[in-house]
Amino acid sequence: MRNNLRILLVIMFVSAMTHAQSRGIKIGYIDMEYILQNVPDYSEAKNQLEQKAQKWKQEIETKKNEIAGLKETLATERALLTKELLEEREEEIAFQEKELNDYQEKRFGPKGDLTLQRAVLAQPVQDQVFNAAQDIAEAKKYDFILDKTSDLTILFAAKRYDISDQVLRIINRSNKRNQMTKKQLKEEEAKEAKENMEDENPALADRRKKLEEKKAQRDKLIADKKAALELRKQEQQAAKDARKSGVAAKTPAKNEATGEKTTDSIAAKTPTKKPEIKEREPKTVDSTAVIKKQKTAEERAQILADRKRALEEKKQKALEAREAAKKAREEKKKPEDKTEPNNQDKTN
Repeated sequence: MRNNLRILLVIMFVSAMTHAQSRGIKIGYIDMEYILQNVPDYSEAKNQLEQKAQKWKQEIETKKNEIAGLKETLATERALLTKELLEEREEEIAFQEKELNDYQEKRFGPKGDLTLQRAVLAQPVQDQVFNAAQDIAEAKKYDFILDKTSDLTILFAAKRYDISDQVLRIINRSNKRNQMTKKQLKEEEAKEAKENMEDENPALADRRKKLEEKKAQRDKLIADKKAALELRKQEQQAAKDARKSGVAAKTPAKNEATGEKTTDSIAAKTPTKKPEIKEREPKTVDSTAVIKKQKTAEERAQILADRKRALEEKKQKALEAREAAKKAREEKKKPEDKTEPNNQDKTN
């Protein structure tokens, strides 16, 4: 029967191609299994049916174990049983085996519950696929739309003639439209018109795909640049914090008693060259050079401290000499003041 159907379909197909050669023939195909797998309602119902089938399998396995237990018991007690009891046990086991076979046939046979429920489950979707395929054929002037999963053998089918995704879009939209507002319906219609235009013009679809890829690359490049800039800012902030912490460690300390800066504060005033911060090529620090530079700074600080001490001593000596001279002048003036009144008395 199937072979006759295939031959009839091939004859019809060839004759139609012969008549359509003058104007060109347009053929499309669908993949029913792919469509069924991508319809949400069918997938959910199929999962529920699979759970039922799993439960039936567990019941069959339990019954098999019970029958196996009865057979083992019978084999152990066979020598102790009378002929009547032995026949009764064997009849019971045969009856249970027949019940198990009938149950398996009822659940998983060619006309069993699983097969029938799968057919009932797929029927509404198949009807929707049939209607959608007819609409597409009328709108886009297809001469034939074949089912890739049917008995008709297709040795090769180019992907550009596959309208399964178009059928899926029609089915999903028809299911969604019942829950959409007027505004959403208008947006969906505009989107549908755009997708139909791309389906009719593959070059336009390829162009849109390339534009989307370029946009994705551009967005990725911008994100990478932002990340690099943020990382650079963090590194600069870390270097700035490190410099601040170094300056805080070298802040001049004042003597609480005199209020003068200590020797260490003078050393802190010594100008030092700020190290250059490189982002990608960190400069290696020579520990010997750093130690030598520290020693030079300490020696310079010591010289400045000695000079300041000598200047203070010189100032102090000058002040003492000035005070001594002032006292000497005052002492010298005192006798003269005493002698002046005596001279006046004599004159009088």
